[in-house]
Amino acid sequence: MKYDIKDLKLANTGKKRIEWADQHMPVLELIRKRFAKERPLENIKIAACLHVTTETANLMRTLKEGGASVYLCASNPLSTQDDVASSLVKNYKIPVYAINGEDRDTYYKHIVKCLDVRPHITMDDGADLVSMVHMDRRDLAQNILGSTEETTTGVIRLRSLEKSNELLFPVIAVNDSDTKHLFDNRYGTGQSTIDGILRATNILMSGSNVIVCGYGWCGRGVAMRARGMGATVTICEVNPLRALEAVMDGYRVTNLKEACRYGDIFVTLTGDTKVLRGEHFSNMKDGAIIANSGHFNVEIDIPELEKLAKKKKMAREYVCEYTLKNGRRLYLLGEGRLINLVSAEGHPASVMDMSFANQALAAEYVVNQGKSLDRKVYKLPDEIDMNIASLKLKAMGIRIDTLTAEQKKYLDSWQLGT
Repeated sequence: MKYDIKDLKLANTGKKRIEWADQHMPVLELIRKRFAKERPLENIKIAACLHVTTETANLMRTLKEGGASVYLCASNPLSTQDDVASSLVKNYKIPVYAINGEDRDTYYKHIVKCLDVRPHITMDDGADLVSMVHMDRRDLAQNILGSTEETTTGVIRLRSLEKSNELLFPVIAVNDSDTKHLFDNRYGTGQSTIDGILRATNILMSGSNVIVCGYGWCGRGVAMRARGMGATVTICEVNPLRALEAVMDGYRVTNLKEACRYGDIFVTLTGDTKVLRGEHFSNMKDGAIIANSGHFNVEIDIPELEKLAKKKKMAREYVCEYTLKNGRRLYLLGEGRLINLVSAEGHPASVMDMSFANQALAAEYVVNQGKSLDRKVYKLPDEIDMNIASLKLKAMGIRIDTLTAEQKKYLDSWQLGT
């Protein structure tokens, strides 16, 4: 078996951590048991470009139990947990190409390794596999039944391909499932982003001015958690409806030019490029902390920050101090990459339980329906979404009501009313 990881000796530590996460992923466990019996992915090769974490490891185990041959590479150079990569190779015999801190060339070399197996399904977190197929490996498209996409940023890229009629195979936007974005993006990102900032800096959140750039589900989650810890939260948005919603939710809303004058901590969560730029850095107060929790590290214009700085140094692990020409010091966390995965461990396993249940069932759906689907971006069917929610409630020991026959008839009828 071919692989490229840091050190196989880390496997025992990784296995313990994978097993710990598995205890908090009951929905995925139920799917894994069914997959082991039914083998719905028999003879299917899956190339996955995801964050190599304990939770991802349990997804890989589930896909393999379903009969798939799985090949995993990292979707971010700094998110790989090397002990997890080692355990997947040694204990679970799953080929992994991922090393924490790998350079850009290695990162893309690893993506190529996964594509070289000529997969039937690609599984992305950021659409790097799909993008490479469309740019450099179009010969693989005829063999691909479909793809699944984990995150908002990737879905944006894929919808752009669809809009221009360039998409070569169907894609399931796992991110658009309610049991994914309503929970993973909001509660997962909310907690893990704050966790990453605190681990990197050990600052007191209470009493600080936190500027959240973007009020999508991820931004909502961070804003909610920061406010819960005693911070004063300001939302910066370009979408009028989201800005209005933030106002109604009780947050201060203003533009970045104004927010830069008083912000202590800035967090970008937009999926767009150059959200924080030179004109913003120049107006930030001394000691301002800058972090990103959007998928790619382009949300902060780091090259411009480098130009504005007269010197820089590592203040502590994951914290780079930039001293500007005006004497003010700005602190960039985690090289502008996903701070919740750079300095922390990403989302809690109980949240990823639902996200990766979606991924596993999306792979099964692609095998069953892929040949009948058009070259478009699809949402996973609502009945699958609801099934995941039901399984999660069952695992939590929570019971809910069901409609009576009379209630169902009432809801289905246009004749019954006042």
